[in-house]
Amino acid sequence: MFHSRLHSFSRLVISLTIAAGLAALAGGAKAQDRRQNAPGEFDFYVLSLSWSPSFCEEAAERGGRSQIQCGGRPYAFVVHGLWPQYENGFPEYCQRPAPRLNRSIVSSMLDLMPAPGLIFNEWDKHGTCAGLTDRNYFETIRKARAAIKIPAEYLDLSQAKTVAPAEVEEAFIKANPGLSNAAVSVTCNRTRLSEVRICLSKDLQFRACEETDRRACRRDQVTMPPIRGG
Repeated sequence: MFHSRLHSFSRLVISLTIAAGLAALAGGAKAQDRRQNAPGEFDFYVLSLSWSPSFCEEAAERGGRSQIQCGGRPYAFVVHGLWPQYENGFPEYCQRPAPRLNRSIVSSMLDLMPAPGLIFNEWDKHGTCAGLTDRNYFETIRKARAAIKIPAEYLDLSQAKTVAPAEVEEAFIKANPGLSNAAVSVTCNRTRLSEVRICLSKDLQFRACEETDRRACRRDQVTMPPIRGG
C-alpha cells in the first residue's frame, strides 16, 4: 500500500513538473509579439542618445577605444541607434543576411554616429526591421535626431557633473515642447549616465512607452564625465 501511494505521488509530481514547464513555454511564446522580426511591422521607435564621454571612459577601462569617437574631436550626445519597438519587446535581425550597407551611407552618418562599426551593427540589428531601404532608414535617423534639442547645459560640459536621472529627463522635457516623462528615460551603469532614450511614433512624434520607461536608471545620482578634446 505504501509503495503504491509513493508511486502515485511520484507520478503526480512528474505530471505537475511537466505542466509547469509547458506553462512556462506557453508564457514565453505569449510574451513574444506575433509579428516578431517581420520587417516594417512594429509600433514605435526609440531614439537612443549615448553620452559619448561615458562610453569613452568605459572603453578605456576595458582597454579598448573607438578611434574616431574617442579621439581629439569633442562629442557630447551621439546617436546610438533608432530602434523599432513593440509595445512589449522588440524585433531584431529581421533579414539574415542583412542587405549590404553602402559605404557612402556610413561616411555620411559619422557626424551623428562616430563609429563605422556601430553604423553597420545598427543596420543589421535594427535597421532591417524598419521596413525601409538603408538610405531611407539612415535619413530617418537624421530626421529623428534633428527633432530633438539637446539641453544647453550638456552641449559643452567641460567638467564632470553629478546629476539625478530625473534632472536630466526634466532638462530634455524643458528643451523639447511636447515631450513628457512617459516618453523619455535615462539609462546608466554603476556610476555613469549612459544614454537618454526618447520614444517616437513612426512619424517621429513624441509618444509614451511604458516598457522603455521601466528599464530606466534607478540610481539617485550618476556622473556625466566631461566632453573630451576641444
